[in-house]
Amino acid sequence: MDIRRIMRTTLCLGCVVAMGSMLASCNKDETYADQKDKERKAVGAFTKRSPQLLTGPGGDTLLYSTKPMKIISQQQFEAQDSMTNAEENEYVLFENSGVYMQIVRKGEGQKLHHGESGVLACRYWEYDILGDSLLSTNLNSTFSVAPEYINVSNNSGTFTASFNTTIYPGGGAMYRLYKKLDVPEGWTVPLTYIRPGRQDEKGIAKVRLIVPHSQGTETAKQNVSPMCYEITYQRLR
Repeated sequence: MDIRRIMRTTLCLGCVVAMGSMLASCNKDETYADQKDKERKAVGAFTKRSPQLLTGPGGDTLLYSTKPMKIISQQQFEAQDSMTNAEENEYVLFENSGVYMQIVRKGEGQKLHHGESGVLACRYWEYDILGDSLLSTNLNSTFSVAPEYINVSNNSGTFTASFNTTIYPGGGAMYRLYKKLDVPEGWTVPLTYIRPGRQDEKGIAKVRLIVPHSQGTETAKQNVSPMCYEITYQRLR
């Protein structure tokens, strides 16, 4: 990715946030119920397709799978040893949070146990479902040395997480875009099931998520915007 493309990407990300705020003020006539209904319909339509991100010398390209998502219940997910079939494009829907999750790799490390804290390195892309666009990513050369470093704690099965801005001063792409230390709640959903490893690709957990606004960033909550993510989780300590 050359410097002109980096500048365009940075400008686009800033414009997206600004446009989100403008849209929120323009849609004052819409009730919260209207916005949630729009979100529900957008997510329903989105499950008919599945984005995949390819990165290369020419930059980031978003492609779509021809296979619709196969949605399974949490009961079926647990019966499958808490795993989804990525080849069948299978996602589990957690009714209590509205998050959809596909586990591509569980990883070969250890789960974060009750009362334990740790640090994870995450690489991701973020796709705005309502805006039908790639919103942010750290899978490009700009952030090749700066994944999202996350402090995570397991408190009796409830995970809390915040961005760590000291390992890489200034933080990664997600923190720089949103300027919030709180990690979206949706990002912590997989931590109950995955085992982030420390080194090679097989050991690093990988998931795809559809995150409703209620489990997303503060910007997503304000604009009632659902997001799709692909995230890898690597255990640092």
